[in-house]
Amino acid sequence: MEKWTREETIIAFNAYCKIPFNQCSKAHPLVIKYAQIIGRSPSALNMKIGNIGRLDPDLKRQGITGLVHGAKLEQAVWDEFYGNPERLAYESERLIADYQGKSIEETSGISLENLPQGKERETVIRQRVNQNYFRIAVLSSYNIRCCISGVTKAELLEACHIVDWADDENNRTNPRNGLCLNPFFHKAYDKLLISVTPDYEIVVSDKLMQSIDCQASMSYLEQLNGTKIHLPDKFFPKREFLEIHHNKYLTTI
Repeated sequence: MEKWTREETIIAFNAYCKIPFNQCSKAHPLVIKYAQIIGRSPSALNMKIGNIGRLDPDLKRQGITGLVHGAKLEQAVWDEFYGNPERLAYESERLIADYQGKSIEETSGISLENLPQGKERETVIRQRVNQNYFRIAVLSSYNIRCCISGVTKAELLEACHIVDWADDENNRTNPRNGLCLNPFFHKAYDKLLISVTPDYEIVVSDKLMQSIDCQASMSYLEQLNGTKIHLPDKFFPKREFLEIHHNKYLTTI
């Protein structure tokens, strides 16, 4: 078997970010799809994803080691991209398109018929590719579960930025700047009606409580107040990001 290339390893890293760690197997549809794209067996790609997992500090913190053995190239790719998710998102998606002989617009389902070729078009494509990657990576890291309500229906889940998209362009694609929330809690979080402390505790504002005219809903939110969010397997929300949002929340009390 030929040695893995840098490009193949980057695509494996992309798959690692998109598949909930406890669901990764040679039978996973994305593993099968990507394996076919790069000309590897699903078993080989699944093993490569496991090798990448051994490098993740969030998994190590939980006593999950991934596969024990790995290659130096995995470490090199991890070191290059783990701290630069913006670059990982776009470059890995571009490589996936290249391997299929297609444009990144085709493989990402982006339609920009009215936008001429040029720098503006490239910027829009990159933004949309990265936004899609951010959503998938955040939902994957939380095992497709709202970290507050526990809802597990993907259609009812959104990737919420902790530090607002407009406030930190360097972390727009960083899954550690994301929470998996249902639309209600996403909106409440953006409006500073709820917050999550740097210790992962849920805080419900008096403003939100006072706006509710339903005893059952009020009791539910009261029970949530002070409890901890469901933590992800990987890409733990960064405490510094949570602190920035929580400090903004505190100014509204």
